[in-house]
Amino acid sequence: MLRGILGKTIRLLGYTLQYGCIAHCAFEYVGGVVMCSGPSMEPTIQNSDIVFAENLSRHFYAIQRGDIIIAKSPSDPKSNICKRVIGLEGDKIFTHSPSDYLKSHSYVPRGHVWLEGDNLQNSTDSRFYGPVPYGLIRGRICLKIWPLNDFGFLRDSPNSHRFSGGGLCLPILHFLGKL
Repeated sequence: MLRGILGKTIRLLGYTLQYGCIAHCAFEYVGGVVMCSGPSMEPTIQNSDIVFAENLSRHFYAIQRGDIIIAKSPSDPKSNICKRVIGLEGDKIFTHSPSDYLKSHSYVPRGHVWLEGDNLQNSTDSRFYGPVPYGLIRGRICLKIWPLNDFGFLRDSPNSHRFSGGGLCLPILHFLGKL
């Protein structure tokens, strides 16, 4: 009897470990659901909106200008940020202070991206902490899940004049179709 209970316990632990590994790989390499907080991406993403972030784009270096990404915060590694990619490595970025009096330009170094919130007046982004290393990117947001009345692909940036390009989830879906 003890042997039967021990066998069932070991089998249960084995299944739990297997499913745990599968879940880890799915969330690490495929994507996951994220709740966004803060006003920096308004009006595109409101406080407490729930979105789907896919992680394949960062592994295949398929992040483009205009994409909204989740990244580790350069100023606080314990928290994540949600920002739009304005520039890729080698791009010349025109920056300005929040007061709009001082304007200058910066080049995005190799292996980095330039991130800004859609709500430029209320966003701490690359204008404050500079270019963000590509390695801090966790995933690309492509679908708004909640609230249901906003369900679907994300709309374009209200600041689209600051960059060109960008895409929904279509480039990665097209890439996956070639596999």
